[in-house]
Amino acid sequence: MTGRRVLFAILFVATMAGSLALAALALSPGGLGLIDIVLLVLFALTLPWMVVGFWNAVIGFLIMRLTADPVVAVVPAAAGIRGDEAITASTAILLCVRNELPDRMIRNLEPMLAGLATAEVGNRFHVYVLSDTGDAGIAAEEAARFGALAERWRGHIAIAYRRREINTGYKAGNIRDFCERWGGDHEFAVTLDADSFMTADAVLRLVRIMQADPKLGILQGLVVGLPSTSAFARLFQFGMRLGMRSYTIGSAWWTGDCGPYWGHNAVLRLKPFIAHCELPVLDDMHILSHDQIEAVLMRRAGYHVRVVPKEDLGWEENPPTLIEFIRRDLRWCQGNMQYWPFLTWSGIEAVSRYQLAIAILMFVGSPAWIGMLALGTLSLVLAATPADFIRPDAGIALFVLVLVMWFAPMIATAIDILLRSDARRTFGGTAWFIANFAIAIAFSILLVPIMWFGHTLFLIGLLFGREIGWIGQARDDHAVPPALALRNLWPHTLLGCGAIGLLAMTHPAAIPYALFLAAGPALAIPLAVVTAWPALGVTFARIGIGRLPEETAPPPELSALALPAIETAAPRPQPA
Repeated sequence: MTGRRVLFAILFVATMAGSLALAALALSPGGLGLIDIVLLVLFALTLPWMVVGFWNAVIGFLIMRLTADPVVAVVPAAAGIRGDEAITASTAILLCVRNELPDRMIRNLEPMLAGLATAEVGNRFHVYVLSDTGDAGIAAEEAARFGALAERWRGHIAIAYRRREINTGYKAGNIRDFCERWGGDHEFAVTLDADSFMTADAVLRLVRIMQADPKLGILQGLVVGLPSTSAFARLFQFGMRLGMRSYTIGSAWWTGDCGPYWGHNAVLRLKPFIAHCELPVLDDMHILSHDQIEAVLMRRAGYHVRVVPKEDLGWEENPPTLIEFIRRDLRWCQGNMQYWPFLTWSGIEAVSRYQLAIAILMFVGSPAWIGMLALGTLSLVLAATPADFIRPDAGIALFVLVLVMWFAPMIATAIDILLRSDARRTFGGTAWFIANFAIAIAFSILLVPIMWFGHTLFLIGLLFGREIGWIGQARDDHAVPPALALRNLWPHTLLGCGAIGLLAMTHPAAIPYALFLAAGPALAIPLAVVTAWPALGVTFARIGIGRLPEETAPPPELSALALPAIETAAPRPQPA
């Protein structure tokens, strides 16, 4: 494992150095002045996330193409699992909820319960519904609906409902409360969010791997998006589906036993989790993004944290609109900014420190991108010709390099799918897959800079005491009124239109390049409104835009959910 990590470090450092040298060459007309140096510093802040993504994608692609089973290549304990091993461990299934109506959660939970009962292992599992709901009306409905669920499954699998009136410590505090009350009764815990869906087969597979390797402390399943009739969610999760596979496989290859934990659709070994993973309170503030810290603490305690990069281990519902997506992302942004103190903790593995640093840089890079857009635009406007600001040859080479690194995870997985006839067929056939890949790239070009600017504004607000807590999400498809989009996204529009307008008045030939950063913010308001139209999402599902394999050949458990996206996307024969 050390050799793999050294190799990755060499590739990372060499790519960083080469990219910065190319950027310096591109900015060299007239010599490197103060503005050029500032631009280089900003570019350096954006680079780590892209470089890591690029090399993870390359490594992941090689593993997908050159190994018989990518899962076994990165999770050795999975090699000996046949699927018929006895379930000997007592496992708690933790469903964490807050201020959300229970019907959808029960819908997602019951197929898993039925599968566990059919496998005759229900006596080895106990479901705990851990509510942090503050709304009294929703709480009353929770108690009634989950009470009825417990009665319905009595004798097959135990179900308990518990509500905290004050959500101290947010989700991490919710789970810590379970650990103090019932953690000693179980060996493992499966963590689920309110929007999680896991099949019984997925749960049993992860539990069997945990049973086979007593050094495993956390085993994370790859999480993908549930089929959706939201146009926004369909466009987002198609691209995410491609990017996550190659990225996660490549990352798992070299991080090894220092893998990620995303807080849900995973299995924890409770004894070390209770003993070593309690989160500190930082300056009277509880940690929002608890998962990565818990992974770091589990590894510091000597237990392994691994991810199984297989796409049938768990699903989640993605936000149905851009506005909801931004709300969720800003909660992660605030949580990741709480990681700074942990970088200097003693006893933490070097890879763990890297993971904390890259999680911070994921959001710190956002104002760097926006700074480059603003400063680069102003510098170009003030230049007599574009060539006086940036060398055309090196500038174009740098532009292409950035695009390749930016989209490498999606490209790597797309190539792998195109080389497999069965995989192409599950995505609706070659023509539809290529079309959806192109749409996903275009959507990402629009979406990502919007998020970068949102992060930038939020980080500025954090400096002045702005905070966001653990709040419920609107998960049903719904329209976004133009007035709401305008109220939330007018600064984005001002930034994007301002940059494009200035270039139009001075150097219009530079606009095609600037659009990769400015088009999304400029179009943020109509993008938020249009991609939230319920009728558009249904149309996308019907004709196959954003089509996922689960819509072509839905697993029985997903069919049992009666998801509108699956029912709308009637399966049809497709050429490979």
